[in-house]
Amino acid sequence: MRSRSNAALFWPVLLAILLVDLVTKAIAERELLRGIPQEVLGNALRLRLVYNPGAAFGLDLGPQSRWIFAALTIGALVILARLYRSTHAGHAARVAALALVCAGAVGNLIDRVRSFFGVVDFIDVGIGDARWPTFNVADMAVSIGAGLLAWVLWQEDQSTQGTASAVSPVAASASASGGEPGDLV
Repeated sequence: MRSRSNAALFWPVLLAILLVDLVTKAIAERELLRGIPQEVLGNALRLRLVYNPGAAFGLDLGPQSRWIFAALTIGALVILARLYRSTHAGHAARVAALALVCAGAVGNLIDRVRSFFGVVDFIDVGIGDARWPTFNVADMAVSIGAGLLAWVLWQEDQSTQGTASAVSPVAASASASGGEPGDLV
């Protein structure tokens, strides 16, 4: 079902986010001292280089976390590829959501493969000691894309349920009269 119109949105979004992610991580590794925060907007937004060998929110599965999460990421990318292939032409919100999630997943996968230390995180937000876990551009892409994809899939489900409800009375009356749905009785 996919078309060139989907590819014309998917690949530029994926490549742009991936490029921004890789460049910002390289800058963070070159310019920031590990663990030492640099204030950008006071204490609310800081840049602080940390490495995450685990997954989101510091989830760690021990010494093999890097490879376990790399395998899980590859599995998720396979599922996302199937969703992309099933996307109808011109469904821009779904295509953009998939591109964002894929770009973020690939960006963090590259870190897992290239570095023993794990994923490069450097964006630190919060107030005082109340801080969100440090993250990166790939994490933002995954979060925004996943939220958008959930909304799109929910909308599709609502549309499908609405169509089924609208057809249901016709099918029920046709069935009760011994006819086929769509028959005029």
